[in-house]
Amino acid sequence: MFNSPADVSERLAAVDYLSDDSIATSVFLAAALGKPLLTEGPAGVGKTQLAKAVALATGANLIRLQCYEGLDEARALYEWNYKKQLLRIQATSSDDDIFSEEFLLERPLLKAIRSAEPTVLLIDETDKADVEVEGLLLELLSDFQITIPELGTIEATLRPFVVLTSNATRELSEALKRRCLYLHIEYPTQERERDIVLAQVPTLTSDLAEQLARTVATLRALELKKAPSVAETIDWARTLLALGREELDESTVAGTLGVVLKHASDQARARKELGL
Repeated sequence: MFNSPADVSERLAAVDYLSDDSIATSVFLAAALGKPLLTEGPAGVGKTQLAKAVALATGANLIRLQCYEGLDEARALYEWNYKKQLLRIQATSSDDDIFSEEFLLERPLLKAIRSAEPTVLLIDETDKADVEVEGLLLELLSDFQITIPELGTIEATLRPFVVLTSNATRELSEALKRRCLYLHIEYPTQERERDIVLAQVPTLTSDLAEQLARTVATLRALELKKAPSVAETIDWARTLLALGREELDESTVAGTLGVVLKHASDQARARKELGL
């Protein structure tokens, strides 16, 4: 997929994802070694966007499994088309052939394994799924195969590039971590966030992007329930453009604080600390 970490940085930048050395190296090694990449860090720092950017940069298909509490095998892996099976039984008075490809409904994990085209499999917010879901992933991430009792073992036609994301709301199992390379993505430096904003909102002036990055860095230094994410910084930039503002003065910050701070207590603290 990539020739070197420098190639990763260049190609991701071409699709407006600005990576640092650790991100570029991790992506390169995950592709070169055929290993899943577990990315962990605060919400909104670009973990999900990284998988999307890799898909765009390489021309691969993106298949996404969004994890949540209660996610089960039928939603993640596969299930049978019970209505179609019932109709077949009623029509033929036999159930000999109802567990065949004709009745199989692919879900994201099985779809990624069976894809004959380059694929990026995004397993998003893995930490939100129940522990049982990790058991489904172990065989997939170890041997890139899935066992369906009625059909046997299905091996990957072409190994997908796998990105797992986690906000670290719970500790993932050591067995799952062993199968992955690990990348921690933290909030970017002020300079890098300025560059990210300019890449995503190219019509914004450099001065205003600098003011935004500096103000967001100040907000993150406060003791907040939820610090502003990079995605929210970008939203703030687009908000200022929509309002026609050319400077992030006190009145503008006070009037648009709800774009980046979503808790009343956080807004109150910010107003106090920033003297708004």
